[in-house]
Amino acid sequence: MDKVIETEALTKRFGDFIATNAITFEVGQGEIFGFLGANGAGKTTAMRMLCGLLKPTSGSAKVAGYDVASQTELVKKNIGYMSQKFSLYEDLTVKENIRFYGGIYGLSRPRIREKTVQLLEKLQITKEADQLVSSLPLGWKQKLAFSIAILHDPSIVFLDEPTGGVDPITRRQFWDLIYDAAHQQTTVFVTTHYMDEAEYCDRISMMVDGRIKALDTPRRLKAQFGADNMNDVFLQLARQQPSNE
Repeated sequence: MDKVIETEALTKRFGDFIATNAITFEVGQGEIFGFLGANGAGKTTAMRMLCGLLKPTSGSAKVAGYDVASQTELVKKNIGYMSQKFSLYEDLTVKENIRFYGGIYGLSRPRIREKTVQLLEKLQITKEADQLVSSLPLGWKQKLAFSIAILHDPSIVFLDEPTGGVDPITRRQFWDLIYDAAHQQTTVFVTTHYMDEAEYCDRISMMVDGRIKALDTPRRLKAQFGADNMNDVFLQLARQQPSNE
């Protein structure tokens, strides 16, 4: 399996505070990789470095074959990103949002038209194409935002707690979209607070105090920690005393 993300001792300091402490891991093409941890564990800092938005203090990382410190623009062109906050323009229609982001991603007008038809049909919102995004239910908005984040067929898409605040049925539908993207060989790098969603990932890492404390498949991690579910694994890790290093 080709490696889409490679990090080696990736570290970010803010003064004396070490937000991300020498993390090393790899993610393969088409893999659904869960990046878990409590608030303040360093997840967002790590993701921002991988997206080329924050320069590492030390260590290295490559995303889609490009160095996150020296080739940030190439990194950004080859990734998709969906933030924790809703990222589409509510005062534009569904179709206008697709057209706008398609232009940002550098797609040609014919390609944008083609992608628009495909996206609307896939999400079954063709009738809502000319409605303002503000009028859509939250679950629809989140599914639309994800679909637009991969409109340009990126090598990898970063999802920062994408299902926060949506109902369980919509969360399941959202994960169907993630599975479909991974089946098309798009790597999915996702952070979530929902431990049941960790079960849906091919592999997960768990960060505590800026370090990766566990990294494996959900099944192996549950066996390793003698846990029935990922929430129990997380609680065991979170209760461990922080390192003094």
